[in-house]
Amino acid sequence: QETTDSQGVEVLVNEPYEKDGEKGQYTHKIYYLGNKVPGWVVAIAPANALKIEEKAWNAFPHCRTELTNPFMGARFTYTVDTYHFDNDRGEQENAHNLDKAQLKLRTVKTLDLVDPIPDSPDPTTFVSEKTGKGKLEKGWIQKEPVVMCAYKLITVDFKYFGIQNKMENFILSFQDNIIAKFHRQLFCWIDEWFGMSMDDIR
Repeated sequence: QETTDSQGVEVLVNEPYEKDGEKGQYTHKIYYLGNKVPGWVVAIAPANALKIEEKAWNAFPHCRTELTNPFMGARFTYTVDTYHFDNDRGEQENAHNLDKAQLKLRTVKTLDLVDPIPDSPDPTTFVSEKTGKGKLEKGWIQKEPVVMCAYKLITVDFKYFGIQNKMENFILSFQDNIIAKFHRQLFCWIDEWFGMSMDDIR
């Protein structure tokens, strides 16, 4: 727990789980956004409006994260469903087994670690001391002998009449850089986590 009344992260649950044949780690957190928004917003917004509740099920290679907001309740949900596949270069057309109706709504984007992202480490210049991996060059997805692809299905539901589509698209517009930055960090910080056990990570 690292939180005050208006900022930080509160960990409510962090425990193993088993459900539908999956075994993994379940976490339930609350993010306090007081320090992430302008002061005038903090002054007028209800306290619950400045909280994001996160529930996550990490049963690698399958992971699921759900975000909600106590103030908006069922009117706002944000989910990320991820499947990781070894020796996969992004060739799968329907990794999440979506039905025809869902496929019509789906937009597919491919994110490459070497594409520049502001304020993030650069995989094209990094070389791991522990693994020898790097530097990644353009076209590395096809050249590297060992790769993994993370297929992420992101769903946003913002139920407010008149602004629903606009807000959903606005929220999704941030995702490419956030996801790409995270995975660039994951690669460039490999020497900090390589060799760690699951207990070390938790």
